[in-house]
Amino acid sequence: MDRASHDHDHDLDRGPAGGWARLEEELAASLGEGRVSSRALDRYALAHDASHYLLVPELVVRPGDRDQVAAVMAACDRAGTSLTFRAGGTSLSGQAVTDTVLVDVRRHFRDVEVLDDGARVRVGPGVTVGRVNALLARHGRRLGPDPASESACTVGGVVANNSSGMQCGTEANTYATLESLVVVLPTGVVLDTGDPGAAGQLRAAAPDVHEGLLRLRDRVRGDAGSVATIRRLFALKNTMGYGVNAFLDFDEPAQILARLMVGSEGTLGFVASATFRTVPVRPHVATGLLVFDDVVRATGSVPELVAAGTATAELLDAASLRVSAQDPLCPRLIADLEVVDHAALLVEWQDDDRARLEETVARVQGELGHLPLTVPVSLTRDPVERAGLWRVRKGLYSAVAGARPAGTNALLEDVVVTVDRLGDTILALTEMFERHAYPESVIFGHARDGNVHFMLNEQFADPASMARYEAFTEDMVDLVLGEGGSLKAEHGTGRIMASFVRRQYGDELYEVMCELKRLLDPRGVLNPGSVLSDDPTSYLADLKTAPTVEAEVDRCVECGFCEPVCPSRDVTTTPRQRIVVRREMRAAQLRGDDALAAELAEQYEYDGTDTCAVDGMCLTVCPVLINTGDLTRRLRAEASGPVGEVAWRGAARVWGAGTVAASAALTAARVLPQVPSLLTRAGRTVVDHDALPRYDRGLPRGGPRRGGTDGAVPGAAAVHFAPCVGTMFGPEPATGGVGAERALVALAGRAGVGLRVPDGVGGLCCGTPWKSKGRRGGYAAMAARVLPALLGASEAGALPVVCEAASCAEGLVQMLGSDPAYREIRVVDATAWVADTLLDRLPVTAATGPVVVHPTCSSTHLGTTDALVRVARHVSDDVTVPVAWGCCGFAGDRGMLHPELTAAATAPEAAEVAGREYAAYVSNNRTCELGLTRATGRPYQHVLELLEVATRP
Repeated sequence: MDRASHDHDHDLDRGPAGGWARLEEELAASLGEGRVSSRALDRYALAHDASHYLLVPELVVRPGDRDQVAAVMAACDRAGTSLTFRAGGTSLSGQAVTDTVLVDVRRHFRDVEVLDDGARVRVGPGVTVGRVNALLARHGRRLGPDPASESACTVGGVVANNSSGMQCGTEANTYATLESLVVVLPTGVVLDTGDPGAAGQLRAAAPDVHEGLLRLRDRVRGDAGSVATIRRLFALKNTMGYGVNAFLDFDEPAQILARLMVGSEGTLGFVASATFRTVPVRPHVATGLLVFDDVVRATGSVPELVAAGTATAELLDAASLRVSAQDPLCPRLIADLEVVDHAALLVEWQDDDRARLEETVARVQGELGHLPLTVPVSLTRDPVERAGLWRVRKGLYSAVAGARPAGTNALLEDVVVTVDRLGDTILALTEMFERHAYPESVIFGHARDGNVHFMLNEQFADPASMARYEAFTEDMVDLVLGEGGSLKAEHGTGRIMASFVRRQYGDELYEVMCELKRLLDPRGVLNPGSVLSDDPTSYLADLKTAPTVEAEVDRCVECGFCEPVCPSRDVTTTPRQRIVVRREMRAAQLRGDDALAAELAEQYEYDGTDTCAVDGMCLTVCPVLINTGDLTRRLRAEASGPVGEVAWRGAARVWGAGTVAASAALTAARVLPQVPSLLTRAGRTVVDHDALPRYDRGLPRGGPRRGGTDGAVPGAAAVHFAPCVGTMFGPEPATGGVGAERALVALAGRAGVGLRVPDGVGGLCCGTPWKSKGRRGGYAAMAARVLPALLGASEAGALPVVCEAASCAEGLVQMLGSDPAYREIRVVDATAWVADTLLDRLPVTAATGPVVVHPTCSSTHLGTTDALVRVARHVSDDVTVPVAWGCCGFAGDRGMLHPELTAAATAPEAAEVAGREYAAYVSNNRTCELGLTRATGRPYQHVLELLEVATRP
């Protein structure tokens, strides 16, 4: 069936003046400017998702609403081609790739409406699960599905795959918690299944669909074998094929349709929004790691653990424990274990009431003492210890994937059997790893549900490896189906298991699924090749290869976890996309396609290099610890010419005078702001935008020279390294603040604490301007001046160095880390220093009203965001951190070089902040304050300025 629709796709003329060009023109006219692209970089960047499949789309389309989605469907149908939907790109089974039209819904469809005080929530398909849960957290609720990728996966993907996770089982997965949805069918029919009149609307708008669903319902219910198979398979986690359990669970066609959309992977229609019933968050938790002599004993204990009320039972096999033991931060329990055949279960009890949890823990530790444990049971409520245990479980993927050989792909597979067969199934899988020469594989997963994941590293460019992979897959399918299990528990059928749906369900239910596909998508427009395939080897087609490129690129597993935190995600590319384009450039070179390699390289300059904020937020979520900013800095260094290098090295020698001159220029510009604005705009028409900043009238006057008395101050408790950004940019006029530098000095004096200033501080810098641009010579020249000055001022590290600009504090930390001779020096974000050292000596004399706080990428890296919030709460009892906060993308001067970067990065946070009036808007970095002021139209200031005003005598 899917073969016919796939062949249908290729009826279009693929020449540049042929059918694709006509379709692109039609879609652009319908959707508007910037919504349709055939550009090479856009197509190749979105060709990659978290799966090990790769198809390059001819067009990338970004509709903004459901009507535009319907228009895209209609246009593709008229053109005789297909389309595939994609959102977060975190799916693992190949269900979001295509070589025709890729419809990207990640940049839009992000609406969230919390209903009934959090008991229900209506969500668009482009919003991440993590963002929804952050909004629900205020109500003590969350979504039922709890996938490990919640920070990056979107609700659209969760619905399309019927996602579950570590806790929800089948009781609170997507299918079970879905209340209603709005679906757009390939025919253009739009149906809100939550509307009381949905049944009549479906009958009137799509009578053939209404009648066909009733016919299929009765067919399924009338076949005893089908009923038995459905009951057996859907008692487990099961995302193989279509959710035909809907024909048993619901009577009315509109409600059947809503549930059939769950797990349909965009092959039956587009889910424009979904309404869920939420589940409570249990705030009091006790966690423990139960170690057993072998996996059979571990899995055999699961029923008793479930009966005792554990919310989780996460399995780690012997190989997983060995990998975890290599981490120097692993819990002592694992580090001291001499692993032979051992296995472990990570268990957790949760409750709304602390006292009741304590009673449960006492009872459980007594009841479970008779289990065949290698070491006695111990449950901890300590947050640090609990985090350490979960770090083991969540770190397995990164530990194995990060250590894989260059040029290989990491495959994360997903199967389920009944709990009583789990131990033997795992033993058989382990034997299969040995037989097929996959020695590095580990098994872990959700033992509570009989659902385990295992990892393989494979090289698909090698024919022998391909043959091994095919043989292993066939053996694995035989094993799981022989145990009465499902080949996909929560990752979706996709392309990887579409060939095996008939084998799992039998001919009758497979034909029901095919008839369902023909009923809802009669012309095969939606995502052919996913869910159903009559080709027994289709899972071996279009596999991804990974050419060796460079260290930062080669480690990437293309999971997409980095994308939601990247400031350029809505304007150009994300870290994953930068990396995959680098791979595609290299692949093009290897196959001799120099034209494509050159085209990608040309487009990458702006999309990949110029608009990267090098903020490093990607590092905070990357499972294999890639900082794409390091890649960008290196590429900038390689591209920098000798003239620029000399100029920036010279700037390091006269930096003090340069910052004062910049300050004076900004002050002068305020007199006639239209003049510098026009001049810089004109200059940027002939000069590279990455070389000439754009002046805008929102920039403040210049700031004061860095003050203080150079040299030693008797009794000083810290060294004050005032950043040059305070000289370049003065305080925000509307706040009445004195600037962060003067605020810190005043606060220290008010608290009776002395500060010392390094010699020559006016000409010193943290080095970030050079490092971010890849100017290695200038950076080295500045470091050669800064490090000795800090060593002397801090008395060889005896005193902490405090800096009020978080990005500059981070820059100093990185500079010190580059030279072992200076690692005794300790640099502290001044906000954290004030919070820990001065706050209890600073009584509030004038409390502030509501305060909104913008954390920064540097406060995240330094771990000082909590201190930032704590200082704000010292002066106000109403403090908000926006759920949508993220790196502002100003990145030193990047917000002036590429203001579109900051505009896109701050848009979600600005929209949230605009929903309420605040008395003060604060952060802890001057350029971030500029970026948020520009985005919101509200005056942001340093939190220390607010504290200084609120504690004046």
